[in-house]
Amino acid sequence: MEEAQTKASFGVRSDIMQTIRSFISVPLSPEVEHAARKLIQYLASDGDGIKWVPTDTLHLTLKFLGDVDNFEVPKICDVIRNAVADVEPFDLVFSGAGGMPSLDRPRVICAGVQDESGSLCEIVKRLEVDLAELGFKQEPRDYRPHLTLGRPKGSRKKASQALQAALGDERRTNLGTMMVDHMQLMASFLDKHGPTYQVMDTIDFD
Repeated sequence: MEEAQTKASFGVRSDIMQTIRSFISVPLSPEVEHAARKLIQYLASDGDGIKWVPTDTLHLTLKFLGDVDNFEVPKICDVIRNAVADVEPFDLVFSGAGGMPSLDRPRVICAGVQDESGSLCEIVKRLEVDLAELGFKQEPRDYRPHLTLGRPKGSRKKASQALQAALGDERRTNLGTMMVDHMQLMASFLDKHGPTYQVMDTIDFD
């Protein structure tokens, strides 16, 4: 990756230090994204107390980095390349809906992700170790693959009975299978309309 080209693609100057709200993710296939959109539309209702993910920004987050100095971006991309250097493309199965850590008091509403090969969890483990060497906080818990669909608003801690019932109805819903053969380092920009995302770099598996 050429640093100047990456920053120029979303308006960040390469000659001064700036911070970029960043995360590492796997983009969804069109089929899985479509199914996830339909699931959110089914689950969402007026007064449910959930802030649903905008359906045009759905993605599978592997690591949220927070505010990153733009000069650190090439180093982060190198970490991602090293983490996937010997990884073959693999499949993920998206199915079901629920809440984490529990259905009635969720911190996140999500769809399940089955990582049968174990490759995704291994990549995240490598990322956590190598990014810690760059000063990023290591997550205290093992990574549990999931596709975030929404989060409770404000201090609300309990999911409504209607939402719990809807989630229960969808706990075995099949959202599709997709092959993972690349990852992305993303920039997140917040405004009054919500977040917008732009790709800083795409790292293909060798």
